[in-house]
Amino acid sequence: MTLQRSTGELRRGGLTGAAIGREFPYALLRAVSHLAEDELKAALSRLVTSELVSQRGTPPDAVYSFKHALVQDAAHASLLRSSRQQLHAQIADAIEIHTPELMETQPELLAQHYAEAGVVERSVAYWGKAGHRSAARSAMAEAALQFQRGLDQLALLPDDPQRQQQELEFCSALGAALMAVKGYPAPETGEAFARARELWEQLGSPSGFLRIPYGQSLYHVARGELCLAQRLDEDLLRLSRQRNDPASLVLGHLSSGRNLMLAGSFAPSRSHLEEAFALYDQISYGSLVHQVGYHLQVLSQAWLGLVLFCLGFPHQALARASGAIKEAQELAHPPSLAVSLALGARLLSLVGDDVALEERVAELVGVATEQGLPHWRAQGTIGCGWVKVKTGDVAEGISLLRSGSTAYRATGAESMTPQFIALLAAACEIAGQVEEGLTLLDDALQIVEKTGERWFAAELNRQKGELLLRQGHTEGAGALYRKALSIARRQEAKLWELRAAVSLARLRRGQGRHAEARDLLAPIYGWFTEGFDTPDLKEAKALLDELG
Repeated sequence: MTLQRSTGELRRGGLTGAAIGREFPYALLRAVSHLAEDELKAALSRLVTSELVSQRGTPPDAVYSFKHALVQDAAHASLLRSSRQQLHAQIADAIEIHTPELMETQPELLAQHYAEAGVVERSVAYWGKAGHRSAARSAMAEAALQFQRGLDQLALLPDDPQRQQQELEFCSALGAALMAVKGYPAPETGEAFARARELWEQLGSPSGFLRIPYGQSLYHVARGELCLAQRLDEDLLRLSRQRNDPASLVLGHLSSGRNLMLAGSFAPSRSHLEEAFALYDQISYGSLVHQVGYHLQVLSQAWLGLVLFCLGFPHQALARASGAIKEAQELAHPPSLAVSLALGARLLSLVGDDVALEERVAELVGVATEQGLPHWRAQGTIGCGWVKVKTGDVAEGISLLRSGSTAYRATGAESMTPQFIALLAAACEIAGQVEEGLTLLDDALQIVEKTGERWFAAELNRQKGELLLRQGHTEGAGALYRKALSIARRQEAKLWELRAAVSLARLRRGQGRHAEARDLLAPIYGWFTEGFDTPDLKEAKALLDELG
């Protein structure tokens, strides 16, 4: 059947169904159509006979569907603009009167009809409702699209304080949704929060939107702009305290704790993260998840796990990481689960528990793929690559490490790349590609200097020393071990101090300086509580036993 003939059949049968959508119920069509019931039934019967639409059930419970979207589009487009607008307004009004449940279950349907009708204010209201409903269901891609459509409609209204307030709400919510969909460092995320910040300041920085500097901080730190992120944290904490806003204080402590950890200030980081976790009350502040895209108690625990590990509390670290994952699973919130799995996997790669790591990264890739979270999927791919390396498939592992790192940085991310590069360098070492490993570590150390992300700096220097030692450069290796030890002590990072001490003590033993090696290693090993069985402590104990 030609398109012209199809349109003709639709004109004889009425075009209201095409305006309703690809699928339209008889009851709604009857409420909107100007045809008598017998005439309406006859017109629909002709449409079914012509095979333009299919029918399920019988009137008044029948539902009709266009078999081809092109036919629906052509019919809809054939209406004059004024007629089309009037028809969409009638449809939206009829939905509100005859099927009010759709206002709750499908607000996007009314939003679209009011947009087509040119009733901008009501379209904006329903797009906002649809976006928040999608975010509550963790359908973040849908939420981002709906908030953006609401913003598109808002642009049609006069630029007055009322519109600016609504735009602020939508931009803030859009930024939170985009953090999950596109990733923290995506340009779209930054643009949403930058516009939100502009509106926020223009409206006098209302307290209800202190989450905006939090989102900006997260965006900037993910891009490796740590100093800027920390300044935003300071502003957020200051404003939260001035305004006695406990919910925003949770955000300020969480953001400060995360960014101080990245800077290598582990003890202050721990204090902020523990404060965030202690202040958080799920009943009072549960709505924050819709504002920032993640459950904050999950993030606090997940980041605290990494901090505790670096400070030298591996068992507490693993307990916190496992607690974060368990809580995210119980909350059934995919974005929170993704971040807890990613941070948990990062911790396991440091601990050296390859069996548990394989399980974590498999779950992470599954969640990130299913939910369309590229930032987290890339991290899962990196983790999968490291598992492959550790289980003997080095070539495939290196390939996955490279592709995962490329995908990660394609999101705009710079934060955490030194550790990911170090994994690739370690894989190259296993493959016998020592020069490539050294080049990679030099790249990682340059990133540290550029961004100020120093939490892994001791390990990078120690790892570079290990590669130099493989080439016979004992003096250069020793200098790097000492540098790693100095960094670790300055950061109060007991795990990094232990590792650097083991490497340096092993070098001294090889030089016949056993007493010096033992004096170097014994104090830091003795700091740890007895009974720990982590690989780091097992290695240190074995070396001490050899040294007598």
